[in-house]
Amino acid sequence: MLEVRDLAVSYGDVQAVFDVSLEVAEGEIVTLLGSNGAGKTTTLRAIAGLRRPHAGEIRFEGRSLLSTPGSARAELGIALVPEGRELWPQLTVEENLQLGAYSRRARPRVGESLRHVFEVFPRLEERRRQLAGSLSGGEQQMCAIGRALMTRPRLLMLDEPSLGLSPKLVDQVFATIRQLHSDGLTVLLVEQNLNAALEVADRGYVVETGRVKLSGTSAELRANADIRASYLGV
Repeated sequence: MLEVRDLAVSYGDVQAVFDVSLEVAEGEIVTLLGSNGAGKTTTLRAIAGLRRPHAGEIRFEGRSLLSTPGSARAELGIALVPEGRELWPQLTVEENLQLGAYSRRARPRVGESLRHVFEVFPRLEERRRQLAGSLSGGEQQMCAIGRALMTRPRLLMLDEPSLGLSPKLVDQVFATIRQLHSDGLTVLLVEQNLNAALEVADRGYVVETGRVKLSGTSAELRANADIRASYLGV
């Protein structure tokens, strides 16, 4: 479904991603692992069309995305849940969700999509008239994921969905990821919580200083001595 080849991305004179290559097949959960500043978020933003690469290729279902703006990528079925959620705090939960359905493919099915989001996150239905800025951290993450689901994505990208959440809420977030995957979504996940990420993912890529240093199945990465020592603390 998604193919990234030799991706290079810079912020001015500072290069953040050097030659990242990865693939995500339809129906997979794939995770990008690594420490802060490794280039994981930049990679997702480039795929979503929020950061323009200066080298490399991004293909979605065989189609190059390099000349496709971010809004058009959403039309193709690519959705990003950004790090930090980036909700509109002075709008209600329901207004934030409805703004997720801005694309032509999503607008005709707003009601159906909203019902689906409320089935996945019943708490959001309880809070639908509440300002998003007044939600708890866990509820805001639910709202951010729900907003992405309103686009009716085929590829859902999540950037640090467990960031700042309690262990109980982290478990809930990853249970939701499993549920969405079982419903047919393909998922690309950026996560620093390696244990949780490798439990849910089929495969993973370890990114260090803007480059993929290692890749394999979740079982292979968990068994790797360097990964266990560097990231899992065992």
